[in-house]
Parts: sequence; C-alpha cells; structure tokens
Amino acid sequence: MKTTDRGQLTEQACCDYLQQQGLRLVEQNYRTHGGEIDLIMREGDTWVFVEVRFRKNARYGSAVESVTAAKQQRILRTVEHYCQQHGITQAVRIDIVGMQYDHRQQYRFDWIQNALMAG
Repeated sequence: MKTTDRGQLTEQACCDYLQQQGLRLVEQNYRTHGGEIDLIMREGDTWVFVEVRFRKNARYGSAVESVTAAKQQRILRTVEHYCQQHGITQAVRIDIVGMQYDHRQQYRFDWIQNALMAG
C-alpha cells in the first residue's frame, strides 16, 4: 500500500473515531504554502484542529512523539492562517491523534486534546 493511500485511510479512520466521540467534521486536508491541517472539526462552539499521526509500531517512538518542534510550528502557523482567513473568534483547540495497530491489527487511538497552544 502506498503511503498516501495509508494516510488517507488512517485520516478517515481517525475522523470516524472523532465523530463517534461527538465532533463534527468541517474540513479535511486544509493546505497553505506553509503547512497542512489534517482535520478541522467542531466540538460545540470550539474549533478543533487535528494532526493525525500513524505508526505501525513503537520501535522508533510513538506516533504522538513523532510530531517534532518544527512540525508543531507549521501546525500553529497553519491554524493561525485558517482562523484569520475564516474570521474565527471562538475558542480554538489543537489536538494530536496518534494511531497504531493493536495485536489484532485494529487501530488504537491516542487522543491528546490541547496538545499545542494556539496564539
């Protein structure tokens, strides 16, 4: 399976999982010249920007740990750009969802809410 195909499958599985938790999808794969936001969702009045990370196993660290400082900065800049472009004044939250297979090859989700603080 190509990496882009796996990425789309994991993002969709994550989106489905978050919708089961009560979040509502607004947009997927929002891109600017400086970065991308995988999922943009709403939870009540709060805008939730989600970075989805997948690892087959934790041999090289967890999926959540794979979000480097540089990646965090790109996420923050992209969230700020989105909010400015769309006139968002409500509460904003940035979450990271790490995904990994469990022993049955089913997705296991590690959902970190408020993982990054937007300016």
